[in-house]
Amino acid sequence: MRTHHRTSRLLGSLLLVAAAGVSSLAAAPAPASAGTAAKPSVTPLGQIVPAPMKAEAGGAGYEITARTRIRVGNAQERRVGEYLAKVLRPSTGYRLPVTTTEGGDGIRLRIGAEPENKALGGEGYRVISTRASLTITSWSDAGLFHGVQTVRQQLPAAVEEKTEQRGPWRIAGGTIKDMPRYGYRSTMLDVSRHFFTVDQVKRYIDQAALYKMNKLHLHLSDDQGWRIAIDSWPRLATYGGSTQVGGGKGGYYTKEQYKEIVAYAASRHLEVVPEIDMPGHTNAALASYAELNCDGVAPPLYTGTAVGFSSLCVKKDVTYDFVDDVIRELAALTPGEYLHIGGDEAHSTSHEDFVAFMDKVQPVVAKYGKKVMGWHQLAGARPAEGAVAQYWGYDRTGAAEREQVVNAARNGTKLVLSPADRSYLDMKYTKDTPLGLTWAGLVEVRRSYDWDPATYLKGAPADAVMGVEAPLWTETLSTSAHLDYMAFPRLPGIAELGWSPAATHDWERYKGRLAAQAPRWDALGIGYYKSPQVPWPAR
Repeated sequence: MRTHHRTSRLLGSLLLVAAAGVSSLAAAPAPASAGTAAKPSVTPLGQIVPAPMKAEAGGAGYEITARTRIRVGNAQERRVGEYLAKVLRPSTGYRLPVTTTEGGDGIRLRIGAEPENKALGGEGYRVISTRASLTITSWSDAGLFHGVQTVRQQLPAAVEEKTEQRGPWRIAGGTIKDMPRYGYRSTMLDVSRHFFTVDQVKRYIDQAALYKMNKLHLHLSDDQGWRIAIDSWPRLATYGGSTQVGGGKGGYYTKEQYKEIVAYAASRHLEVVPEIDMPGHTNAALASYAELNCDGVAPPLYTGTAVGFSSLCVKKDVTYDFVDDVIRELAALTPGEYLHIGGDEAHSTSHEDFVAFMDKVQPVVAKYGKKVMGWHQLAGARPAEGAVAQYWGYDRTGAAEREQVVNAARNGTKLVLSPADRSYLDMKYTKDTPLGLTWAGLVEVRRSYDWDPATYLKGAPADAVMGVEAPLWTETLSTSAHLDYMAFPRLPGIAELGWSPAATHDWERYKGRLAAQAPRWDALGIGYYKSPQVPWPAR
């Protein structure tokens, strides 16, 4: 899935580079001073990422001033209004009271069941900018929240600063009508290879939310670390979570911390999809409990990056007691509908045992009220009804393996696409990129953006594709600065593939909109890769 064809020499050189100061390459630039903040020019309506479905310019547009109020009518609208006010107050210096007092002026947030709102679906929205008011309407609070992200991008980038900046805070006049192409738009964060704190995960959630992602896939277990507390098997976290790639103390989330992440993601309208990878990628669990091994001997903890050497003991009854307990406890903490059971690179498990294992584990997921997700190797077993296979293949993936996935899709298995040589955010941009890996190839910004999910897997029904994901594996990444550098500028492109109509897909137009995001990233403290393929603005 993500670690083929690498050597310990490669990892060692990467870690040495990181220790020598690679963090400084990815580190965020200093925030802009008030004297160099917002430019008076207005962003043309719809010149944002992801590209909206329809933008019709017209009129003078709205300006946020000291007199602006945010007008709401119910609790859902108020939550979105308070979020918007929290974004705007530091940089504008305005009070921006959130009020239920009705009025035809100010910023108006409205959830309504009008036919035009319903036609845009549960995540669609409208933004109407006039001289008198700025109105965001939707059928749901999720759509209202996505409309707020659009408004953020229509404002000067300095609106993201945490100190008062110089305006004006104008939004171009006209109307935006928007809705997503796909209902599943995800990014994955690997917290197993290197552990990331709750605050670091929240930071990444905020970045994904800005680009209208609606899923956060958390890779919670692997050979190098187990990251979620399980009461019935406590050593999984306390021992199995005690290290990470290259050594170090590792870490894990208590149940309360995991619930905090889930709640924070929900406040940004992202649903957490937890993953417990099995039957392979399980050394941390095998090291924690000897009985999970076929020979009853616990292996040592592992801090390397090789794959395919570990496996739960498929023929032991205790294995399924373990799986039942873990899924039961994790499902109880997770309000979302999906639970990811991995299934990739199970090279130490025979095909017969893999199929038998999946036959026993998938009903457990259903038993606790969740739908099965798995890596696309699930297609080589017997996917349960309603199961979702996540495709991570790449150009060199064999035809037989691709055809297996296509046949599963034809038989009703839904697909989420995350091709490794397109959407894996841990792949190096160029051979000189100081972080990341190369086993799937070099993935520059254009390559990451320039593919169509509907036609990527030839022969798979277009309606089998639920959406896309941008996974961020962390074998070589250990800080938020590292995550920033590898995710940006590629994450917004995958988000656009998931959200924007196919008709808007055009690299030449996209790269200009992408370049215009750079001042916003500077203001947010996101240190990004300055690809020569993108016409970044002069600083």
